[in-house]
Amino acid sequence: MPTHSTASPVRRHFPADFLWGTATAAHQVEGARGEARRAPSIWDTFARVPGKVHQGDTGDRACEHHQRFREDVALMAELGVGAYRFSVSWPRVQPTGAGPAVQRGLDFYRALTDELLDKGIQPFLTLYHWDLPQELEDAGGWPARNTAERFAEYARLVAEALGDRVEHWTTLNEPWCSAFLGYGSGVHAPGRTDPVAALRAAHHLNLGHGLAAQALRAALPSRARLMVSLNPAVVRPRTESEADREAARRIDALATRVFTGPMLHGRYDEDLVADTASLTDWSCVRDGDMAAIRQRLDGLGLNYYTPSLVSAVPDGAAGAERHDGHGESEHSPWPGADRVAFHQPPGPRTEMGWAVDPTGLTDLLLRFHREAPGTPLYVTENGAAYEDKPDDRGRVHDPERIAYLRGHLDAVRHAREEGADVRGYFLWSLLDNYEWAYGYSRRFGAVHVDFDTQVRTPKSSARWYGRVAESGRIPEEG
Repeated sequence: MPTHSTASPVRRHFPADFLWGTATAAHQVEGARGEARRAPSIWDTFARVPGKVHQGDTGDRACEHHQRFREDVALMAELGVGAYRFSVSWPRVQPTGAGPAVQRGLDFYRALTDELLDKGIQPFLTLYHWDLPQELEDAGGWPARNTAERFAEYARLVAEALGDRVEHWTTLNEPWCSAFLGYGSGVHAPGRTDPVAALRAAHHLNLGHGLAAQALRAALPSRARLMVSLNPAVVRPRTESEADREAARRIDALATRVFTGPMLHGRYDEDLVADTASLTDWSCVRDGDMAAIRQRLDGLGLNYYTPSLVSAVPDGAAGAERHDGHGESEHSPWPGADRVAFHQPPGPRTEMGWAVDPTGLTDLLLRFHREAPGTPLYVTENGAAYEDKPDDRGRVHDPERIAYLRGHLDAVRHAREEGADVRGYFLWSLLDNYEWAYGYSRRFGAVHVDFDTQVRTPKSSARWYGRVAESGRIPEEG
């Protein structure tokens, strides 16, 4: 009789080297503004405009991650997280967007990365997550070419300071939001509502990415890995009519291909240029820009939350229905797409009002498996906001978020089985935090934060995610 078990081992859904991470953004968690610790960014200015941010909330204090980062890294280690995707605050490191770096600002990121490495957690550094120094906005912001050039210089400064510690570098996070919510609809900082400025901003964000990638390659060791994190839209026509499919094509051009065209293929697609011809002649694009933008990528970050459902606005109709999930504004973030309507997809919704549909993540990963063959893919943001409250014993149970994560991790597993080279997944977010124009009214965190006391409480989803990271397997229940 054998003494060992003959039962088959539990099959892993993910390989042992699959990277399990979590993510934050500097402005949303760090706090520590003022007292010469961080100069104003466009979000500091925007939040002080009455009516722009829920209840006038600001990121001045946020989650005090600047002071509490060791506590937060210890939480990650306790939960079994293998990587932490964080962003550097540009105005903390280079207050005006020009000139030398502030060493005190860089010292914070040196200490953070050292703490991560000491706990066996890989740092994934993002250079820009929406917090442009206010002085650069005053000089023209992203619609101005100079901002792209300044961004490359900032990238060099950070690379020289942290290149010995950080292997994974991301240039931009979700440049679509920076361009079209910041300069088109105005629901994000800096709050401008100029469709031409939004298109110019998109180009200069592309250019900034390319110039920064060149600066990083020049300053970093050869082992460094360069990425960009995009939030491509998963656009679905409401019907299979020609008009609705045309509406979906138009939004795909503005949401996705305006960035992937130059970054991956060295061009703006002809249909995008034609769609926006009444607004701009794209004269901001200069000779050599496409070559500068199309830089070799060692990975592509994809952020996904929900799909978009669109249709054409019938001739003679008053206007477009708006359920695009990007805030309420009389100004559209979709220049050249005035006759496209957005509709609420069916099914359950998160606290943000976003439809829960994991199939969109599978579709997205398989699309870029085809479009960027040979480029490793990472899900650099995925998560959900729910109204999480501690019970009478101080515990935070969030079964809705666990169900959301289970469905979306299964979507990643399915994409891998179909051949997509997905190397890692980053849960958004580690902490409940400052949710931009929603202030502190939306909670995305796996860890609950009491914003009055700053007490951190891991939610049941955090423990669940840790078990998945440890086993590489998605449990069917619990």
